[in-house]
Amino acid sequence: MSNFRTPLKNVRGLGSAKSGTVHFIHQRLTATALVALTLWFLCFVVSLLGADYVTAVGAVAKPWNAIALVGFLVAMFWHAQLGLQVVLEDYIHNSLLALALQTTVKFVAVLGALVSIFAVARIALGN
Repeated sequence: MSNFRTPLKNVRGLGSAKSGTVHFIHQRLTATALVALTLWFLCFVVSLLGADYVTAVGAVAKPWNAIALVGFLVAMFWHAQLGLQVVLEDYIHNSLLALALQTTVKFVAVLGALVSIFAVARIALGN
């Protein structure tokens, strides 16, 4: 078996972080989920065009719609966070700034997902 680490990497102890494959798989899984869920979401929104508030709330409150909407929100925020993580890793070279931005992106993604899920839960469970 050949060693892909350069002598300098061996001295510094740097090498594969062994997390790239998991990140890649998560990106592909969330992207695949988003294809199906986005199609559902577009059909759902189009079906509500011209509907009043009560009808829209009633549609979101249906269990399967609420579950699909929560799935869409989770996949969307997770996929966005993964994508921004890659962009930051590629283009931000200052370690402290990169850490601050990565932490901010994860915080905003989790907060956005929680607030969105809470809103759907409130509608689905009747305020």
